[in-house]
Amino acid sequence: MTTHHTGSPPTSTPTTTPTTRLPRNHPFHLLLSAAAISRFGTSVSQLAVPLTAVAALGASPGQVGVLGALGTASFVLVGLPAGAWVDRLPKRPVMISADLVRAVLLLSLPVAWWLGALTLPHLYLVTFAAGLATVFFDVATTSFLPHVVGRPALMTANSRLVAADAVNDIGGRGVGGFVVQLVGGPLTILVDAMSYLGSALCLVFLRSTEPAAARHGGAGLRREITDGVRFVLGNPVLRAFLTAGVCTNVSIIMINTMLPVVFVRELGLSATALGLYLAVGGVGALIGSLTARRLADRLGHGRALWLAGLWIAPVGFLVPFVDRGALLWAAAASWFITAVKVGVDNVIKVSFRQLVTPPHLLARMNATFRFLLTGALSIGAGLAGLLGELAGPRAALWVGAIGLAVVWVPIYFSPVRSVRSPSTDPDPDPDRPAPTNRTNDPERRPRS
Repeated sequence: MTTHHTGSPPTSTPTTTPTTRLPRNHPFHLLLSAAAISRFGTSVSQLAVPLTAVAALGASPGQVGVLGALGTASFVLVGLPAGAWVDRLPKRPVMISADLVRAVLLLSLPVAWWLGALTLPHLYLVTFAAGLATVFFDVATTSFLPHVVGRPALMTANSRLVAADAVNDIGGRGVGGFVVQLVGGPLTILVDAMSYLGSALCLVFLRSTEPAAARHGGAGLRREITDGVRFVLGNPVLRAFLTAGVCTNVSIIMINTMLPVVFVRELGLSATALGLYLAVGGVGALIGSLTARRLADRLGHGRALWLAGLWIAPVGFLVPFVDRGALLWAAAASWFITAVKVGVDNVIKVSFRQLVTPPHLLARMNATFRFLLTGALSIGAGLAGLLGELAGPRAALWVGAIGLAVVWVPIYFSPVRSVRSPSTDPDPDPDRPAPTNRTNDPERRPRS
């Protein structure tokens, strides 16, 4: 296994900068609409579900932690085989089916509440089952995107997708907090169910040429899964992204899992206040996503990832001090700045991963990342619940803040730290590290 790759792509293979503009009237706009509609409902539900558990069912901090873990545990169970399965299937029908399944599952919650039959186990079951559908939707979406827009336009496309997510975090969580306070959590979950139906409708009208599903001859499922995992773990650049992503996900989910407990129970603040606080993070992610391409072009992909992380590392330590008055504003500012960096990272890292992965490995690469990154969310949510029970909710906020302060370290100590941009022509050999373009300008090369 190569541990340090310093070469550029062969001179006979032209390298295209990954910032090509998207063409007008592209099917991407339907894909973007589907993702935006779905994300809006999900942002509402991310607030409504835990508040339903706390307010309507009297859930303890530990039970809230279990609920958060179940939302992502499905990736641990089926994440890796999902990648191999999706590589064999057309992606759009997979996405539509997943949307419809999630809509039906979420509709069962307000119906059960209206009948007076809503229980915590029911909430657990729906959260877990909807997560299974999300596994297939997410893997199919990230694998479908390069076919919809073309590899040279991936940075622009991902920037818009992350921006749409951020806008929906702003509106969805703000609206979610208001609606929860107005009609209660169970009825608010209806918004998420309807959003999945809207997403499925957009995808029905999407028409885009997709290559025939990959055929792997006599290779079994286990071999196909192993190939995807080996490609990710054997690549020093992707391995650094994975390490940093695990740290980020554990830290953020620990904070988000305990924030409802701190806001509602400890500080006596309203659901609307919590929604607005989380919406501030959406504003930060939006700004980060919109500036990611410009930042990557100016600093280089590698430096944009680790240098910005180093600059904002101390800021996150204000979050655990959240309280009424001035400390609430200080914590919100800290959350905003942290979210800007997350928005930048999401655009650059996802685009990089898609650019350097051969088409026949896209779903398995994405599934491997989603399996490990979402598994980290399950661990983080469970750890938050455990710390909440043993040491109090703020202990989880502190551990999360520490984790966010060091996410830049794996990038700095990897080959990607001096990469200007990845090639848009993926290396067909999965055993080789990703082709990259390193800067020859000493003023732009980070110093050791």
